[in-house]
Amino acid sequence: MPDPEKKITELNNIIAALRNPEGGCPWDQKQTPQSMKSYLLEETHEVVEAMDLDDPSLIKEELGDLFFQLLFVSQLYEARGLFSLSEVIVGISNKMVRRHPHVFGDEQVNSEAEQRQRWNEIKSAEKGEKQNAADRLAGVPKSLPGLRRAQRVSERAAHNGFEWRNLNEALAKLDEEVKELKEAAMARHSEAVSEELGDVLFVLVNLARLNGINAEDAMHKATNKFIQRFTRLEIKALEVNKSLHELSEDDLLKLWESAKKELT
Repeated sequence: MPDPEKKITELNNIIAALRNPEGGCPWDQKQTPQSMKSYLLEETHEVVEAMDLDDPSLIKEELGDLFFQLLFVSQLYEARGLFSLSEVIVGISNKMVRRHPHVFGDEQVNSEAEQRQRWNEIKSAEKGEKQNAADRLAGVPKSLPGLRRAQRVSERAAHNGFEWRNLNEALAKLDEEVKELKEAAMARHSEAVSEELGDVLFVLVNLARLNGINAEDAMHKATNKFIQRFTRLEIKALEVNKSLHELSEDDLLKLWESAKKELT
């Protein structure tokens, strides 16, 4: 089996050659940490998509692409004399050991919730200050997809005691927010609709969390399901030599229900 450390060195050398002012690649030479942000996000999403497809060969390829991006960014900072790849690896290794004293030390934890609490305590101590709950919520990256960010914020709020007593309370809150959304929509008040729609989505994210569901994944699955049904609907319309625009509302509904049944 190839030596991983040697292979990382080889890849680092490839990146250095690509960025070499003499004989390197013009695209690689002009990249900056800021310009690489979008590529990092794109490659991360491609890894996630490959994982959703459960395709080991594709996952391996996409992980390679992401790993390349990470090494590339690290080398950009190393070229400025700010830190090295070795420092990055040492830093994360030390952090993981430090934040898992129940694994690498003598402490004991009895549950995942207790472990999360201990993690936050150690994290606050590392920063040299007592981090309050609001700081933890504000610390969720704003660049995350909306549903994912909402779920992470609600998780942290729940871990700090801000939680519904039961599922019925959450469902009642959903009914309340939907009612307010309907009222805003009927009044054709766009700003109010936007605000109330956000409130409904946030409650739905909390319902997902309470049921152990990743809201972002659920949304992707629903979107993919719609695409499959819509594709089948269009095929069925073409079978009767009509476009969707040419179908009556009743015929469109019948074909949609038929498409749903075929894909169930």
